Amino acid sequence: MSDIVQYQLQGHVGVITLNNPPVNALSVGKGLLQGILDFIKAGDHDPAVRVFLLIGGGKNFSGGADITEFGKPAVPGMATLRDLCSYMETVSKPIVAAVAGPTMGGGLELALTAHYRCCAPGAQIALPEVKLGILPGAGGTQRLPRLIGVAPALDMIVGGEPVSSERALELGIVDELVTGDLRAGAIAYAKRVAAGGRPVRRASALVAAVDGDAAAFFAAARQRVAKEWRGYPAPLECLACVEASVTMPFDKGLIFERERFTYLVATNESKALRHVFFAERAAAKVKDVPDSTPMREIRSAAVLGAGTMGGGIAMNFVNVGIPVKVLELSQEAIDKGFGIIRKNYAATVAKGRLSQAAMDQRMALLTGVTSYDELKHADIIVEAVFEEMGVKQEVFRKLDAVAKPGAILATNTSTLDIDVIAAVTSRPQDVIGLHFFSPANVMKLLEIVRGAKTAPDVIATSMKLARTIKKVGVLVGVCDGFVGNRMVHAYFREAGLLLEEGALPQQVDRVMEAFGFAMGPFRVSDLAGLDIGWAIRKRQAATRDPQQRYSKVGDLICERGRFGQKTGAGYYRYEAGDRKPIPDPEIDALIVQASKDVGIERRDIGEQEILDRCLYQLVNTGAKIVEEGIAQRASDVDIVYVYGYGFPRYRGGPMMCADLTGLDKVHARVAEFHAQHGDDWKPAALLERLAAEGGTFNG
Repeated sequence: MSDIVQYQLQGHVGVITLNNPPVNALSVGKGLLQGILDFIKAGDHDPAVRVFLLIGGGKNFSGGADITEFGKPAVPGMATLRDLCSYMETVSKPIVAAVAGPTMGGGLELALTAHYRCCAPGAQIALPEVKLGILPGAGGTQRLPRLIGVAPALDMIVGGEPVSSERALELGIVDELVTGDLRAGAIAYAKRVAAGGRPVRRASALVAAVDGDAAAFFAAARQRVAKEWRGYPAPLECLACVEASVTMPFDKGLIFERERFTYLVATNESKALRHVFFAERAAAKVKDVPDSTPMREIRSAAVLGAGTMGGGIAMNFVNVGIPVKVLELSQEAIDKGFGIIRKNYAATVAKGRLSQAAMDQRMALLTGVTSYDELKHADIIVEAVFEEMGVKQEVFRKLDAVAKPGAILATNTSTLDIDVIAAVTSRPQDVIGLHFFSPANVMKLLEIVRGAKTAPDVIATSMKLARTIKKVGVLVGVCDGFVGNRMVHAYFREAGLLLEEGALPQQVDRVMEAFGFAMGPFRVSDLAGLDIGWAIRKRQAATRDPQQRYSKVGDLICERGRFGQKTGAGYYRYEAGDRKPIPDPEIDALIVQASKDVGIERRDIGEQEILDRCLYQLVNTGAKIVEEGIAQRASDVDIVYVYGYGFPRYRGGPMMCADLTGLDKVHARVAEFHAQHGDDWKPAALLERLAAEGGTFNG
């Protein structure tokens, strides 16, 4: 225990140092919390100690709970954070916390239980538990409102976003900023607290008050939170706990907070959100590429294409200070593309999220070129040209001729075979897929597609690059559509078949939006442009299995020149300047006629069937992807779908959603659809096996 918590008497200051790198997680099992408690108990009875200082070893105070202990039973004989905070309420000598670095969750709750707080510049302070579907469980919802006021505390607890050290000082979370060496400054501050005879100042003894009518304040807040966080139970429970800080004594508020915490931990939404948290971290690991793999340096980049996708990709690099050369066929195309980039940045400046100086700095890192020879010094080259194999192969032949040895050659293809592209080069080991999602400067997902010959250091470098440019990188293998698009094609195909059988676009969209998607499949199609999918389907027509069911509804709509929002009509119609979808009787009639043309008698289709068929196509396709090794693990499939396709985060992704439902139930439904609708519904072998074993995808 002496290693993880250290104690030293500095004059009259009992200095307790948390030493659990890298973030000083508040481990129960390792004895960190018990160690703090023991040293405070000993010092409380030591006349030489007049004040305590809690400080983190390294660069931060504490990042919060030890995530490796989530969901594990209590450790007998070891103090929890609640035990420690409860004892700190009884201590008669002042306790100072030295806040630094990312001080999150339980780390902040520990600091709030201290009587005074000093803070290093650059600290990030938050109660982010809501993002895991839970709430602060060691008094955070009761102490913070009493300390800084109800309204700002509510914003922090419900939103979960960090505040800076400067903002924390303004709010009153911390009492003083310490410049220079934190340890020396914090000890000096603690000595001043003791020398000045400052009293023990407990947040629990303060009053949490609301300006004006408290009932009206919380009613309005409840309405706002319910709207902003539809589907998430934790934000409303956070609000209820903050309300308890106003309406209940502190000890009763703690009991209420604990009750609501216990309730939330057991919800599927919290299980799903915690799954996403861990799955995102697991996705960064490549099973056969160890962390020790050497990486290639990425100091300069090149992008082929200044269009919407190419421009967005280029922005990702310059946002983190990597200069980019953007290749286009003409100066006119470069000017047009850079104009769009400039407009995007200007919008961010106008919203106050970027300074004009930062925008100018980023634009200065962009260079437009019209010759492949200009790309010869780039460390990585990403092509974002037309999604056609012949076009991409020609591009890679040219890149092979000019790129320097060791340069990474990346394709942004969303469906094409990386190995076929790499085969036209003399260096297939340097070729990888970097599938950005549109808009590339906004969407967080990056599918990293490894080819059969892609070198381990190229994979490792690409995974690191994803983190550098603030993307969530997921390694996938080669197949038509990789992970995300292979699944989404199955999803859209099933939605189209539902139309032929009796549903209408607005009905399907309504069901999927009620499930938690921001938009249903047909609204998404209209937004993306129906002509894109139509072009892909026409290319695939020659190789399509004639026995496979195929809905022509989407093709018939495109044949009428209805390509979605950009033409004012698709599955829906749109008024000029308005993106609101309006159901169209013309489309309803077209769908009814399409059913008649293929001899299908339309029927009423219930909401549950619509949900099950759309959702379980995703699950069954995802299971096939995992069993084929296209994805390393089921949780990677979840991350792809949460970050790339709008799957509701609080449902954990399609594979976790199936786990929470029960794979026996999911398999039974898939088998039922297989009997009714044919081989598109053949249960994946992995799903069949796990259902029989009582297992889960994310075991």
